[in-house]
Amino acid sequence: MRRGKFITLEGADGSGKSTQAALLAEGLENSGLDVTLTREPGGAPGAEQIRSLLVEGETQRWSPLSEALLHYAARREHMDKTILPALETGKWVISDRFADSTMAYQGFGHQLGRNQVARIHDVVVGGFAPDLTIIFDISVEEGLKRAASRTGNEDRYERMDKDFHARLCKGFLEIARQNPDRCAVIDALGEIAGIQILILDLVKKRFELELS
Repeated sequence: MRRGKFITLEGADGSGKSTQAALLAEGLENSGLDVTLTREPGGAPGAEQIRSLLVEGETQRWSPLSEALLHYAARREHMDKTILPALETGKWVISDRFADSTMAYQGFGHQLGRNQVARIHDVVVGGFAPDLTIIFDISVEEGLKRAASRTGNEDRYERMDKDFHARLCKGFLEIARQNPDRCAVIDALGEIAGIQILILDLVKKRFELELS
């Protein structure tokens, strides 16, 4: 059986990637592909339990290193229980966030450093990587404005200061610059329908698909 493809959507809070992840999964399913839509932190029972530790509570509840380790603990569960089994059965996996978020948020945003995050990544994830990563580019002000309109208590990162968010936004663009074969940057300020068309066209060309 042919292995499925792994596509990740990345970006700052309020960039619209969660909406577009769902729309991409729907579009691929409508074209006859078997798709698993998932998210990070989370995507597996143990990882979802860790998620609440990361996205809720006081902004300073974890040191940058502890926070990165929690993300990678959740990621390993996500890989073992959801991502890898789905790919092996031929499913396409669409994930709202993956390892690039840890590099951007903890490596750049919290200034833990790229080398420190990379060492953890090598132990936990190894050589496994997405087939395509779509990075949503948005200004700090617009992203936080959008994020503020959401309800719920998963707002720990949104409540961090603007300097943190500025660093992580720059971090995502640096990740894209360093990985041009894997990453594509999308302007997140467009209309939802227009961005959806751009993403479907990107996926179609990248994987030589005939999408309806």
